[in-house]
Amino acid sequence: MKYLYCILTVVLFTCVGCQFRLTSDDGRDSSLLFEIDRYDRLEYRYLTTGDFSALQQMNTEYPIETRTLIEDVVKIGEITDPDINTKFLKFYQDTTLQSVIAAVESEYANTEDLDHQFSSAFKRLRQLLPNVAIPRVYAQISALDQSIVVGNGTIGISLDKYLGPNYPLYAKFYSPTQRKQMSREYILPDCMTFYLMSVYPLQHFESRPQVERDLQIGKIQWLVNQVMTKRIYHSRYEEAVDEYMKKNPKISYEELLRMTDFSKFNTTGY
Repeated sequence: MKYLYCILTVVLFTCVGCQFRLTSDDGRDSSLLFEIDRYDRLEYRYLTTGDFSALQQMNTEYPIETRTLIEDVVKIGEITDPDINTKFLKFYQDTTLQSVIAAVESEYANTEDLDHQFSSAFKRLRQLLPNVAIPRVYAQISALDQSIVVGNGTIGISLDKYLGPNYPLYAKFYSPTQRKQMSREYILPDCMTFYLMSVYPLQHFESRPQVERDLQIGKIQWLVNQVMTKRIYHSRYEEAVDEYMKKNPKISYEELLRMTDFSKFNTTGY
């Protein structure tokens, strides 16, 4: 299965993301369903100090994540290139990227709050959609490239895209609307949105009318709002779904996400 790559762009919906692993019985809070898998910390060690042991861990413990980062996110070559390690290290030596790396490790020195938020949210999601598998999630530093990578039951989140709307560098590349969503509070809802998009894909998405694509995203964002127990996403398409579900309370969440008759949704008047 190909990886689904989601880039933060100026569209009706803007999202970003984060990565996790099931908690182990090592003295941590046993009530947690998730624990952030900090792949980004290995990146930090290698990219700031050239620590070869960190690179070895990246390649042996996270081979898929490392290949995806190098080949599909920052796109600096093939993982099998003889000089790829040097190219990878050199790519991140740019002073701007070094400051971004440092900012990530400072802002996300502690992610226990995210562990608790994700654990609670995915427990609620499983109540609404019992058949949805729990993904494995990891955090990375993507050089301000792709925000979320989803594929094969995993979610990769670029923490460098969540440094807060007032992070100085963002003003050079992103609009105020985009920057508003590039904050810690959007990590969880954005992860759930893109994960559900991969679990409930709309067939022939690219060739469908724009309104159908927007409504499919609106359905998922409406569901994420239910899981979050507050309105994170708000658009005419999310409102159309909200109106439909209020009029059809017997429709299950599974049925809603698999529904392809978009004529049932009223998008006028919003």
